[in-house]
Formats: sequence, structure tokens, C-alpha cells
Amino acid sequence: MWSQKEIRLKPRNRGFHLVTDEIVSQLPELREVKVGLLHVFIKHTSASLTINENADPTVRVDFESHFNHAVPEDQPYYQHRDEGSDDMPAHLKASLLGCSLSIPVSNGRLNMGIWQGIYLCEHRNHGGSRALVLTLQGE
Repeated sequence: MWSQKEIRLKPRNRGFHLVTDEIVSQLPELREVKVGLLHVFIKHTSASLTINENADPTVRVDFESHFNHAVPEDQPYYQHRDEGSDDMPAHLKASLLGCSLSIPVSNGRLNMGIWQGIYLCEHRNHGGSRALVLTLQGE
């Protein structure tokens, strides 16, 4: 079985946001898959995806702090400045973290660790809603 759909995530402020439940709720087909793989792709260049801690919200705060320190705004060597001071750093952060995830599916559920969740990494101050392509394969 193959299934593919595009979903939209609600707009979020800049930061790292758990979106596992939002994705799963829009993918009822997941319950039908005994063994498979879910590929999640974000259709944007200033936001990214990653998997990490799903319980302690301070981890997400620390992620944001670290990436803002590692990739600061308003650097004199940035040439791409047309969309504001958060734009070029957002592109760099998105490239560092990546635009897709592959997650195993077992018995109708995402087979992630107990403390793992899917993050939307919103790198813009006002990024708007984000589009994801979900491709589910399995039997």
C-alpha cells in the first residue's frame, strides 16, 4: 500500500514545536499499516523537521537558544537580506536540520522511542502555516 497526502500545520511562532499528534491525526491511514515507513517532507526553505525529546519543554527552548547562538542574525557577510534579518539565518538553520524524516511504522503506529516526538522547527518570526507531504508505504 502506498498513500500520499499534503497537510498544513497551523501557524506557529519562531521556535521548536511538537507536531507528532497533529501529523498523526491527519493520517488515519496509518492505523491500517502493520509494517511500513512514513516519510515526512516539509515544503519550505526556512523551516525544518527533526525528532527529539517529547516530554520536557525546556529541551525545545534550549534548541532555539542554541541555534540562535550558532546562526545569529544580522551578520555582515549575509548577502540575502530581502525578507528581514531572520530570513538568511532561517535558511541556514533549515539546511542544518533538514527537510525530511523517515519513521518506521509498526502495528498502526509510529515506531519511535517513548521520549521521541516530531518537531516543526520554525526559524522565521512569522513563518505562517507550513505544508508537509506525508508518504506512507507498507502493508
